[in-house]
Amino acid sequence: MLLLDQWAERHILDAQRKGEFDSLPGEGAPLVLDDDSFIPTELRAAGRLLKNAGCLPPELQQRKDAIELNELLRSINQGHPDYPAVRKKLTLLELKLQQAGVNTDFLHGDYADRLLQKIEKE
Repeated sequence: MLLLDQWAERHILDAQRKGEFDSLPGEGAPLVLDDDSFIPTELRAAGRLLKNAGCLPPELQQRKDAIELNELLRSINQGHPDYPAVRKKLTLLELKLQQAGVNTDFLHGDYADRLLQKIEKE
């Protein structure tokens, strides 16, 4: 066991003996762990750290940005002075996503409705 692991284990056992974990929310309930089995073992700690810090893989960050830009476009009218710049930025982002192999149907409104109809037919 690594020195850091031994140190952490000692502190956890001390806290248990002192009762610091008693009456915590969720006590006795099973832990809900993320499935990180697709991440190589040596990268799991780094992946967890990045996830907890709010960092996303580039494609997911671009997808998130595209959704935000799309919502912005829907909230302003076409006569707004920023509309062309926002529209251009969204179009470029959509092209980047498509080049990365990400489906961009989620930007075109009725995707959820079409998906529900397809599921109901099956």
